[in-house]
Amino acid sequence: MMATGSDRVAIVTGGGTGIGAASARALAADGDHVIVTGRRPEPLNEVADRIGGVAVVADVTSEEDWSRVVATADEHFGGIDILVANAGVEAFGSVETVDLEEWRSVQRTNVDGALLGLRAVTPSMRRRGGGSIVVVSSVAALTAGPEYAAYVTSKTAVLGLVRSAPVDFGRDGIRVNAIFTGWTRTEMSERETVLMAREQGLSAELLWDRLVDPLPLGRAAEPEEIAACIAFLAGPASSFVSGVVLVADGGGSAVDVGTLGFRG
Repeated sequence: MMATGSDRVAIVTGGGTGIGAASARALAADGDHVIVTGRRPEPLNEVADRIGGVAVVADVTSEEDWSRVVATADEHFGGIDILVANAGVEAFGSVETVDLEEWRSVQRTNVDGALLGLRAVTPSMRRRGGGSIVVVSSVAALTAGPEYAAYVTSKTAVLGLVRSAPVDFGRDGIRVNAIFTGWTRTEMSERETVLMAREQGLSAELLWDRLVDPLPLGRAAEPEEIAACIAFLAGPASSFVSGVVLVADGGGSAVDVGTLGFRG
């Protein structure tokens, strides 16, 4: 069976900031050994120092880097039980206007990066009797916004991976699930809103208010709220959950946008 409690070893990609850093903290608080990976050493080291974890500078699109991450897990902790595949990038543009190289970069990171991560960690999980993989995706896999073709496409493709992987790995005791996040206060979403606000001649905070106003909860998520959902999917409380998507979007996907403002 999968290791429990302080015996569990987790890898968190994109672990230096935002949802990844919050997930690393949440897993460490549960007693897990955590390896945080990403491309920027400074935030990675800060997170690792704070939680007593290990930082590994790595690019999720590199098979060589994944081999180093797995080797680090083996060297320090004897294997891998949890993967939080959180690393992601975005690009702007419609089907007609998106830069082709930016399109390819988004697909490499968001889709290929998740695939390579699953491929890299599953042998160790299999040897340890099972494991849990959580792929951090987005409600962009369910609905599309303007000028967002590359990101929407990548997150929709990830849904196919999360459906396929648990079928392949279930008999090995390896669970694979996804979380679809809505608006969350992270570096990436802050950058996105700044650009959108500039185009519309608004302040970033006013645009935030307008973006989250249609949500039933009326606000964006904090990274720690998403991390709590990830910790649930990664941990023993979800031991019979595999191949599903947990939507954490403040109720946004339940809204009928055609009736917003109608009170008759």
